[in-house]
Amino acid sequence: MELVRAHIFVRGKVQGVFFRQSMKDVANKYGVKGWVRNRRDGRTVEAVLEGPKDAVLKVIEWARVGPPGARVEDLEVKWEEYKGEFNDFSILPTE
Repeated sequence: MELVRAHIFVRGKVQGVFFRQSMKDVANKYGVKGWVRNRRDGRTVEAVLEGPKDAVLKVIEWARVGPPGARVEDLEVKWEEYKGEFNDFSILPTE
């Protein structure tokens, strides 16, 4: 099982539509660990996802659409070295 780490930036109408909580629910469903937070620009959500590659890819695919009410315009993925530093998936304060 290949473990991976993805640092993603989701842009569009992704704040104020329960994107972070919904992503946490999806991450927990697939056993993905990491965090998600809003960016101060008001139109970006940032997340770090760690776990089995197939599970991380499922969360990324979900993020391309997001929850009802979201309108994703762009999703950027930066693959990073897996660190295994998270015990769960959390919502962080806006950065």
